[in-house]
Parts: sequence; structure tokens; C-alpha cells
Amino acid sequence: MIDLYYWPTPNGHKVTLFLEEAGLPYTIRPVNIGAGDQFKPDFLTIAPNNRMPAIVDHAPADGGAPVSLFESGAILLYLAEKTGKFLSPDLRGRAETLQWLFWQMGGLGPMLGQNHHFSQYAPEKIPYAIERYVKETNRLYGVLDRRLADRAFVAGADYSIADMACYPWIVPYEKQGQTLDDHPNLKRWFAAIAARPATKAAYARGPEVNPNLGQTMSEEAKKVMFGQTAANTQR
Repeated sequence: MIDLYYWPTPNGHKVTLFLEEAGLPYTIRPVNIGAGDQFKPDFLTIAPNNRMPAIVDHAPADGGAPVSLFESGAILLYLAEKTGKFLSPDLRGRAETLQWLFWQMGGLGPMLGQNHHFSQYAPEKIPYAIERYVKETNRLYGVLDRRLADRAFVAGADYSIADMACYPWIVPYEKQGQTLDDHPNLKRWFAAIAARPATKAAYARGPEVNPNLGQTMSEEAKKVMFGQTAANTQR
């Protein structure tokens, strides 16, 4: 059994996508990031960066003590190696998948996250910042669109953890100031993943955990999420 410390955000969705696809049994442990659950001492023992998602695998492959893990990319890689799924055992296929997984972790996620922040959450609308990240989002969409011009999925013919990492960040494309019509290969890929039964099951977990999903974030929640420093992250 896997305990998943989760809230329905793009990074949280990555892990439910994998778990639903692989059919692994898991229990969701909600981490309400608007209420500050990510700063509680018990959670910090699992995720010292005070960010979800995180997992505790109570049945690791070596039969030893439970394994705890934070960082969504590391979790996807761990689960792929645990199950032998969604990561090619072939040297070149594995390399293709991992480079695009790390591309998402180092570029697509952080840049689109800044787009979300300055476009939706920042108390002051800064035109330069909004334009900067909307344009960078568009550039990254273009990279992904070109990559998908001659292959079904990001790493090739097969669905992989690279796709699971990227897809949730494309879901809110309208809020990012983008249209998929400008990126036909990306649009085709996006529709194919959205239609997968496991994708639908994974996204159904969101409103189960957060009935207020999609509502405007309160000012108090913004302070909790965006006002932390090293001095006040433990509660």
C-alpha cells in the first residue's frame, strides 16, 4: 500500500496519473496547502521541502522498511522502477524519457508556475512579469509541439512518465494565456491523454479531496502559500 500526500495541483495530479494507470493500491492523505498543512512537523519529516506530493511506500521492492519520497519527478521515477511500467528498459528509450521528465521538472513546471502566480495570484498585476511568463509558456508549448510532430507521446510510441509529468501542466492552458489550436501536435497528444480512463479516474480524485476546487483562492490562503520564509515554515 502507498500513502500519497496530495492536493489537486499539477504536481499532485502527476502521481495519481501513475497510480491509476498502474493499478497500484493507494490511500490519499490530504495536504491542504491553503491551510498550511505542508508546514506541519509530521509532514516535514516526509517532505522537508514543505511541498507536496510525497509518498510512503509500505511495500518497497526490497522488502525492507517503508520508503518515503518527495519531489514529483523522483516519485514518478521510483514508481516506474518499482512496477517496471511507463519507463523503457532499453538504454535509449530510458534516456529519452528521463531527459523529458527532467525538462518538465526544470522548465515547463517552474515557468508555468510563475505564469500562474503573476497572472492569477499576485496582489499586484505586473505587466512585464505577466508578459514574460506568458511568452515563455508559449515557447515551451512550441518545444513540446515540435517534439510531438512525429511521435505519439513525448518519449516515442509509448505512454510514459514523461507524459504524466507534462500533461497536468497543460490542463490549465487557458489560464496560462494559451490556445491549443496554435499547437496541433500538442492538441492531439493532449486529447489522447485526456481520454484515457486512468486520467479521468485520477482527476476525479481532485474534487473528492477538495470540494472547493476551482473556486477563487482566499487572501488568507495566498498568505499561507506565498508568504513563507525559512523562519516561519514550521508550525
